[in-house]
Amino acid sequence: MKIINCTNKNYLNKLISFLESRREEKNNNLKLIDKIIKDIKKNKSKALLKYERRFSKNKEIKLSKNKVDKLIKSLDNKVKKAIDYAYLRIHKFHSKQIKGLTKNIVYFDKFKNKLEHINVPIESVGIYVPGNLPSTLLMNSIPAKLAKVKKIILATPKISGKINPAVLYASRKVGIKEIYCMGGAQAIASLAYIQKVNKIVGPGNQFVAGAKRQLSGRIVGTESMYAGPSEICVLADKKTDINQIVTSLVSQAEHDPDSQCILITKDKKIIPNVKKGIKKLLNSLPRKKIATASLNKNGLIIIVKSDKQIFKVINEIAPEHLEINVKNYKKYYKKIYNAGSICNGRYTPMSVSDYTVGTNHVLPTSGSAKFSSGLNTNEFVKKISIVTLSKLGVEKIGNPAITLSEFEQLYGHTQSIKSRMRRK
Repeated sequence: MKIINCTNKNYLNKLISFLESRREEKNNNLKLIDKIIKDIKKNKSKALLKYERRFSKNKEIKLSKNKVDKLIKSLDNKVKKAIDYAYLRIHKFHSKQIKGLTKNIVYFDKFKNKLEHINVPIESVGIYVPGNLPSTLLMNSIPAKLAKVKKIILATPKISGKINPAVLYASRKVGIKEIYCMGGAQAIASLAYIQKVNKIVGPGNQFVAGAKRQLSGRIVGTESMYAGPSEICVLADKKTDINQIVTSLVSQAEHDPDSQCILITKDKKIIPNVKKGIKKLLNSLPRKKIATASLNKNGLIIIVKSDKQIFKVINEIAPEHLEINVKNYKKYYKKIYNAGSICNGRYTPMSVSDYTVGTNHVLPTSGSAKFSSGLNTNEFVKKISIVTLSKLGVEKIGNPAITLSEFEQLYGHTQSIKSRMRRK
């Protein structure tokens, strides 16, 4: 893991340079993604099946209820109970967000003009779930269901030629009835052009992310954040349990070679023990190669000398996940305003929030926590303004509007306003 020492005057520039080298988009598949999207737009199901056969050797796109029932029966009861438990906690926490969604604004001014701001659920949403992540299905679909999205469609690929029964069981819990076995860019293109959903959410590989970016804002909506490879930032001191630091860093490194793990500390003396602990843990990890690649490429240790530097560094990183693993965590978390999720204290490992805490694990990455939030019920609701002017009202507010439209040389606007007024 690389080290940045904040005693160096240009430490912030070094940090920014390190972060930007990872954040630069390196997708070498954009031409192929574009080709797949255009082909599916034109040839629909025929093209979709062609790419599924080519990339996944998959001939079965839409899953029947009987097939889903059969696969769910094969799932271990212990896993079912864990999904049930996670479902209840995620549902309970996200249901608290509904209060704000149901509150419409209705305002009458002194001229009896009526101005409204109403909440309307998105009609249809496509959820993409990588084949082995039932937790991701829950995190993406429960907020949509609570927001009263009428139609939720699942797209999930086969892994090693098999459909994951846990993903199907989780979808049954939420009440998703339309399930397609498809992956990659072809799944995203299908959701946009064949199933014709209004919004697509959910993580995926470079093909999935690239297709979502190409279609976003033109054909469908996507998440308001950038949910890329996982990130964790751990704030620790000399009293922090070394094993907790080590396991938290490695837990995110095992996701993806492009994941990022950062340790921030005032105490240099813990660094050798952290490195030693990481090496030991990696040797026992099934995903050792992935985690090692991530730590070598994107792992970072930042040595700070003051609390001021801690706040500056963390807010610059804007990590997806932040663990404040120090005794006096209250001293720190209230001054952190750029983070997807903050886990306070020694008893709060970020990894448990991926599953059963109840908060959402779909969070902004690559610095997008500076301007966006994690997935929530608001993601599935639109706001519509409704205006009803009175006869007196249009005359009272019309003349200043005419002044502005003429100043902007938009004389058609002027005529449209005048056509509603008796006294022009």
